[in-house]
Amino acid sequence: MSLTDILMQQLVNGLVLGSFYALVALGYTMIFGVIKLLNFAHGDVYMVGGFVGFGVLSAVGGTLGADWGGIAVAMFLSMIAMGCLGVVIERVAYHPMLAAPRLSILITALAVSLVLQNSVLTLTDGQITAFRTDLGFGGLEIGHVFITYNQMVLVGTAALLMIALETFVSRTQYGRAMRAVSIDKDMCRLMGIDVAKVIAITFFIGSALAAAAGTMAGAYYGSIWYFMGFLIGLKAFTAAVIGGIGSIPGAMAGGLILGLLEAFGTQIPGIGSEWKDVFSFSILILVLVFKPTGLFGKSETERM
Repeated sequence: MSLTDILMQQLVNGLVLGSFYALVALGYTMIFGVIKLLNFAHGDVYMVGGFVGFGVLSAVGGTLGADWGGIAVAMFLSMIAMGCLGVVIERVAYHPMLAAPRLSILITALAVSLVLQNSVLTLTDGQITAFRTDLGFGGLEIGHVFITYNQMVLVGTAALLMIALETFVSRTQYGRAMRAVSIDKDMCRLMGIDVAKVIAITFFIGSALAAAAGTMAGAYYGSIWYFMGFLIGLKAFTAAVIGGIGSIPGAMAGGLILGLLEAFGTQIPGIGSEWKDVFSFSILILVLVFKPTGLFGKSETERM
């Protein structure tokens, strides 16, 4: 393969990886934008969503099949289940802590992460679970670049979800309420906006997107396990920071940029796949040093 073919193949791989990062990063940035919380349990919601999707697919696979039709049903039901779980987590763990110091709610988020992670560890005995599907390996070959149908479906589905989210936030009443609450919660209460309901909707949507990513990742990679949410949670947080945490377009762009940088970074001499995590977090450090607000972020003035 020529250098151009290698770069084009890595472009495809980077878009697939970046789609996963972007979907999870959206949950981080939405929750931070509304209640200024770094929800470090979000990666574990992605992991639990993968297991729920696997469970649903195992139940309906005999009827609907284990191809993309059955996976779509599994993903949809997983999104609903994880959306509800996100609301429960917010009501039980975060809502009573909203007036507490930021450090207290951050520790609570870490505790929720450990609860989810160790619950799945106990249920699965720490074993990697095979996510069996009937997906084939067909695709299109353009020159020496091979693009599978699975990759096209994954990127297309992620793009549709991101477009739907952007449309919801920019065009609907609840989307406008979310943007207003992110600016000034007290003023929103005075204007009659149900702030608690808006926060719950934010957690529902963010958790649902993470579940979609978890189910698609399980189907694409063919396996799931209890620790799969840890690293992608950190990577998605990195993507949110690169794009500008609190910015929805920034989270989308940051996820795709990070995925592409990882894919292309493995082709740099001396940086193989074993160094890609070092490469990713080095980029995070550089972004924080030279542009702390991220690519799409804006500096905020602290109100007195």
